[in-house]
Amino acid sequence: MMSEASAHVVKLDGVERHFGAVRALDGVDLIVDRGECVGLVGHNGAGKSTLMHILAGTLTPGRGTIAINGTAQRKYSVALAQKLGIRCVFQELSLCPNLTVAENARVNHASLRGFGWRRRAGDLILAKLDEIFPGHGVGPGDIVRDLSIGKRQMVEVARAFTVTDDPLHLVILDEPTSSLDAETAGQLLSFVRRVVAAGVCCILISHLLREVLENSDRIVVMRDGKVVASGAGADFDRNRLVTAMGAERKDRAATAAARVRADTPMRVRARPQRQTDTTELVAHAGEVIGLAGLSGHGQTDLLLAIFAAAGHARANVEVTAPVALIAGDRQADGIFPLWSIAENIGVRSIVRLRSGLLISTEREDELAEAWQKKINIRTPDLHNNILSLSGGNQQKALFARALGSDADIVLMDDPMRGVDLATKLEVYQLIREEADRGRTFLWYTTETDELDNCDRVYVFRNGRIVADLDRHEVTEEKVIQSSFIESA
Repeated sequence: MMSEASAHVVKLDGVERHFGAVRALDGVDLIVDRGECVGLVGHNGAGKSTLMHILAGTLTPGRGTIAINGTAQRKYSVALAQKLGIRCVFQELSLCPNLTVAENARVNHASLRGFGWRRRAGDLILAKLDEIFPGHGVGPGDIVRDLSIGKRQMVEVARAFTVTDDPLHLVILDEPTSSLDAETAGQLLSFVRRVVAAGVCCILISHLLREVLENSDRIVVMRDGKVVASGAGADFDRNRLVTAMGAERKDRAATAAARVRADTPMRVRARPQRQTDTTELVAHAGEVIGLAGLSGHGQTDLLLAIFAAAGHARANVEVTAPVALIAGDRQADGIFPLWSIAENIGVRSIVRLRSGLLISTEREDELAEAWQKKINIRTPDLHNNILSLSGGNQQKALFARALGSDADIVLMDDPMRGVDLATKLEVYQLIREEADRGRTFLWYTTETDELDNCDRVYVFRNGRIVADLDRHEVTEEKVIQSSFIESA
């Protein structure tokens, strides 16, 4: 008969971790049992990712104990975690961009060696991709850097669930759907429910509270490095989660009234390359324009075309004001990882920050400090490296860069990936305030709920605009229907 201790795949007791003067974890206890999905929620900086890095072996705790399958671990490491059946899909993807999909699968499986290992690794990852994401469109020979961020996320997830010599007991999923559209996210969560029913356990970290509520057997809420609430998933609803996290829920209908388009100047007029009819995207001063539809159907391509047209004229694109871009893939396209927080914020405003031929550090600091206060970037020192910030605070720095610049048009390429609810509410309010001052926002999002913040929504399918909806027409059903069925 299995003992109570061995029933626990993971048992963490009193785990602490400090980063200088910052206490990231303050005596955290966590238990994960076989065949259960534990939802882990909390705002950015609450300690969730730090705790998961400790469980994955990439960080060591300052204090506390780690027991896996009933056995205390004294010299815990990534290699040992892998051997014990612990896998992790990190929020910031860990694939090697210069390697193929098959070669990335080999990184986790040392037993794949000798003649024909690439074929075996390719078969292994392809079979798992087919199982989790039917119709994924990824080949084992594809170079990872050439894949969209959504497909990279699929490969990362599939790799975590592949098995050769080492067992699979626990998979940590840190914002696993953040780069996936509704269809592929549904495929993943359906698969998670199947593997949990088969006895594997999962830890699901997500800022999409509906995902946590619908898929978790047990929910743990963290705030300021501590567990502040835990219990059966059925005992929680959205209001209880939001209250425990310390975030204020605001009425979705509290956005400003729709504007009369003729009253404000046109800022952007653009037509996707594949558009064969007269439909085009039009954005006026003070509008928040949403771009919706399944991932990879031309939304990002059009944003990049608009961004390029601000510097050089392009066919089918008209831009009448300076433009700034907030990237969704902050690691690849957003942050400068060797620079400080202040430098990352100021890089879009170099002309204003110059003193003669040099950049004035005083002006740069003033700009960064002003936006730190306005957007609540959590850091003890703006001269720290940008990577010292949590993922959500890095994204805030990218917003500060764009909004602190002279850009009257702000392009947002699914910028809320992996951002907590409290931060989202702050940013939504800031976007509305800036729009009321006359700024124009073009906002591609894979989260249907975010479209409630938009004055108008264009739905994309196969590189074309297939629906043009004003704010009163936008419903999840209409967006989904338009995503799969082209307009006549």
